[in-house]
Amino acid sequence: MACLLETPIRMSVLSEVTASSRHYVDRLFDPDPQKVLQGVIDMKNAVIGNNKQKANLIVLGAVPRLLYLLQQETSSTELKTECAVVLGSLAMGTENNVKSLLDCHIIPALLQGLLSPDLKFIEACLRCLRTIFTSPVTPEELLYTDATVIPHLMALLSRSRYTQEYICQIFSHCCKGPDHQTILFNHGAVQNIAHLLTSVSYKVRMQALKCFSVLAFENPQVSMTLVNVLVDGELLPQIFVKMLQRDKPIEMQLTSAKCLTYMCRAGAIRTDDNCIVLKTLPCLVRMCSKERLLEERVEGAETLAYLIEPDVELQRIASITDHLIAMLADYFKYPSSVSAITDIKRLDHDLKHAHELRQAAFKLYASLGANDEDIRKKIIETENMMDRIVTGLSESSVKVRLAAVRCLHSLSRSVQQLRTSFQDHAVWKPLMKVLQNAPDEILVVASSMLCNLLLEFSPSKEPILESGAVELLCGLTQSENPALRVNGIWALMNMAFQAEQKIKADILRSLSTEQLFRLLSDSDLNVLMKTLGLLRNLLSTRPHIDKIMSTHGKQIMQAVTLILEGEHNIEVKEQTLCILANIADGTTAKELIMTNDDILQKIKYYMGHSHVKLQLAAMFCISNLVWNEEEGSQERQDKLRDMGIVDILHKLSQSPDSNLCDKAKMALQQYLA
Repeated sequence: MACLLETPIRMSVLSEVTASSRHYVDRLFDPDPQKVLQGVIDMKNAVIGNNKQKANLIVLGAVPRLLYLLQQETSSTELKTECAVVLGSLAMGTENNVKSLLDCHIIPALLQGLLSPDLKFIEACLRCLRTIFTSPVTPEELLYTDATVIPHLMALLSRSRYTQEYICQIFSHCCKGPDHQTILFNHGAVQNIAHLLTSVSYKVRMQALKCFSVLAFENPQVSMTLVNVLVDGELLPQIFVKMLQRDKPIEMQLTSAKCLTYMCRAGAIRTDDNCIVLKTLPCLVRMCSKERLLEERVEGAETLAYLIEPDVELQRIASITDHLIAMLADYFKYPSSVSAITDIKRLDHDLKHAHELRQAAFKLYASLGANDEDIRKKIIETENMMDRIVTGLSESSVKVRLAAVRCLHSLSRSVQQLRTSFQDHAVWKPLMKVLQNAPDEILVVASSMLCNLLLEFSPSKEPILESGAVELLCGLTQSENPALRVNGIWALMNMAFQAEQKIKADILRSLSTEQLFRLLSDSDLNVLMKTLGLLRNLLSTRPHIDKIMSTHGKQIMQAVTLILEGEHNIEVKEQTLCILANIADGTTAKELIMTNDDILQKIKYYMGHSHVKLQLAAMFCISNLVWNEEEGSQERQDKLRDMGIVDILHKLSQSPDSNLCDKAKMALQQYLA
């Protein structure tokens, strides 16, 4: 029964809402072109600033008719232009409006309109395209579908200040990633847009600047080109520097600083260049002050974090500029109860976006503390800093959680802090919670930090072990994400270092022999290296070596054989020979080598290898096997002599490498003793 009633109710509401708008649409179908034109003009006036009216007209089917009139050859240029203006106004409504316009294939129709000789019509089409392309619901790819569009837009740049403004805005919004950068670059974006930086129109200068920031981002090719571009006899970086001076609008200062930052990170400008140290960096620090608007503080901090991330000297300079470390603490107190914001709308906006400030502060703290111990100490000593990070780990926003974990990871590189602040605040507890259920991007950083907390000098190591870390880390080694596999095995490697037999047994049991061998044949080199490192740490101290080899010896020897026979690099084979040297140090385990002629031949082969690292690793194996203070040494020495090992030792004792020479002489002494 309810179903039967539902439809008429909806229809009556719809008819009530749209009745007043219907006459606007009806007039679009009038046979008199002059009345149609007047109808479109009246519609334009009716929809300005009226989202309800816009939605009604879309529901009543105004869009297909407007597009039809816009594309009709018989339509006057004035009518076409007015149609484009109305469509642009409809696009300025809600995201649903834009979706409706896209569903009616508005973009191909407007792009077709750009072929018109009439400038006013072109500008109206571009204004509408700008509004549509800057909407988050519009796929950027629609700009690149037809290969003739970009070159045509480049050609239109010279037509007027409006074509310049709108086209640059379209480019800066639709340039996402290296493929788009390459297309725009190859069609002469740099040359066509550079001169617009000196335009009399502020809007044109600003949009051109934004274009360069998206073109240069993580793009060495574009950045290297920009460095050498001349505009009115002045190099582009010098123009950017002028645009970030204090007397320029904040938006211009920020975007210029971004351009110089991206060019620097792409390797086109040196990090010690004055335009970075004396201009860009101080400008970005200024943007972090509490006088600036929320979005300016966010953008300033995030850009500065990106600029200084790889460079210790820039991190040191930033840390002592305008009390930056203390200034960032204000990001967590915003908006305060005595906030200076009197505009209620602004306050409401800022309350909704305050998490972005916390995210930006964590990012910048992470960059500042990436390398320098003193800076890390200053950050941690900033009021309630550790509590703020711990709180950040459980925030609802994934981006804030990720930034907080990154910040913590950066600070965890300090031995001093691992022993003090990290222990005082039991950081490992919220971190373990984060690791239970988080997106991969957070898991990668959190597990990387766990590797640091599991180092042997970290007081957190024991409680982490007791909280079920072994199972969690073994689970990570099965991830499809190679970074998670590396971190899982790396943390286990740190856990196994100088560990008790029980912990090693737990690791082997939880990991399983099958998984261990899967990791030893992993296609990712880092995973393989860390797995070998884990094996090496498991096979240390004699009782542990003998115990593990008594239960897993056969499989371990198989894995060692496979790696030594495989196409692996020097480092992998060196690690594998070091594992053999550890096995050779066992009391009973060394018999697994002595009874395996294949392995003995391999050790002999690597003693004569051209690479000293491999010769040394093979020598460690031999030294442990011939050591004469151990039971059965005489039989082992005899067997190795029969294989020709002593002859090789004599040769190696003449080696120009002093390390190798000493090891060979020491092994020979075991025969003489």
